[in-house]
Amino acid sequence: MGAPENIVSCHRQFASDGTLVRQGGRISAISPHCYQIRGISHAVALGDVVSTTRGEAGRRGEVIRIDRKTVTAAPFRNAQKLRVGDAVFAHGPLICRPDDSWLGRIVDALGEPIDGKGPLFSQSPGIEQTPPVVNVLGREMVNQPFRTGVRAIDIFTPLCYGQRFGIFAGSGVGKSTLLAMLTRTDDFDVVVVVLVGERSREVREFVSETIGDDNLSKCVLVVATGDESALMRRRAPECGMQIAERFRHSGKKVLLLLDSLTRYAHALRETAISVDEPPVARGYPSSVFANLPKLLEQAGPGGANGGSITAIMSVLVDGDDHNDPVADAVRGMLDGHLVMDRAIADQGRYPPIDPLASISRLSGKIWTDEQRGLVLQLRSMISQFEETRDLRLMGAWQQGSDPAVDRAVEVVPLIYQALKQDVQDPASTNAFAELANALKGPSPETGNEVDANSGSTDATGS
Repeated sequence: MGAPENIVSCHRQFASDGTLVRQGGRISAISPHCYQIRGISHAVALGDVVSTTRGEAGRRGEVIRIDRKTVTAAPFRNAQKLRVGDAVFAHGPLICRPDDSWLGRIVDALGEPIDGKGPLFSQSPGIEQTPPVVNVLGREMVNQPFRTGVRAIDIFTPLCYGQRFGIFAGSGVGKSTLLAMLTRTDDFDVVVVVLVGERSREVREFVSETIGDDNLSKCVLVVATGDESALMRRRAPECGMQIAERFRHSGKKVLLLLDSLTRYAHALRETAISVDEPPVARGYPSSVFANLPKLLEQAGPGGANGGSITAIMSVLVDGDDHNDPVADAVRGMLDGHLVMDRAIADQGRYPPIDPLASISRLSGKIWTDEQRGLVLQLRSMISQFEETRDLRLMGAWQQGSDPAVDRAVEVVPLIYQALKQDVQDPASTNAFAELANALKGPSPETGNEVDANSGSTDATGS
């Protein structure tokens, strides 16, 4: 039988950090990934923060399971210095309350600064603690396009403000580099970058070399490196989404870049297994697939104030298997996906985007009729070029035997050359016009001059 209402009310009254008297419990058991607390089961909820008195700043954790007599908490940091019998106090949910002073700063998964630039300022506690939830029918329509500056994306998978888009690839194919290229777009007021499970070396390079000081001024970075606890890696995307929601609520267009959603799922799995959840799909408990849509559905357009969160998230496919449980589940939750192919990267074509396997569910709202027809023709030619690649390598193809293949052999290498783009290259300003100019050159395969305005290669689309 639960605790009486007056006990819970009394606890809430004395739960703030400024009170002289607070109710707490004591640690009764400790494991490498979690610890149990007796005495506060009636006074906490899932997700609440608890802290011990050991150490100068106290050690904090999060409630991940509640039984009648005990509470299980996972520590944000190392649990090795905790002792059985340590006092533990509840502090309620942890909520980020950023303001404009957070721009240009780097924080951890708890919203605390790690860039050595001094403390962060938060909105007044009197301001609403959480942004209002936007009713599903109160959201604005997603139909306003923006330019990413990456030619392969702007041509084959154009995006809109408020869209949720996934970048699917194996390890070492170039997901992080492509995300770094997307930070250069000037079409957003705020860019929130969440790095989950990254190597410490790559974080420093990403900040100093990829983003740069000019772009950092409109960015907020949330970082949880691979050596941090599963709880910190799990909270990083949630913290980044809270920050993005705050700026969306103020009417800003926010770009949220998350690298990677798979490592977030791994952190969810570790946390769930620590409380004995049974696995249901390749070691993933069911709560992983319940939490993924909760995070993703927070992105998108806001209300009538014009704010939006455009979420572009990388998905690390295990063993290059695009049907692994996380990739398969996430693909159905997003508004499109981009597939990066290791074979294309091995050919030296960066970004190694496979236009045949990539799709944007909102492209129909962006393309003109001419652009839609052009992209369909480009896809057809690329398909014919790739299907006959082995025949041409064996010498079984002769020019003139099939006009469609002849055309593909002339045009597709120029398309591939036009789509090449590196981090150091300038951002694209008009992808279709740049493609049209590239198609005017001689084909690398045949050496013949290709006319961009003849037949099926009208690439202007405008």
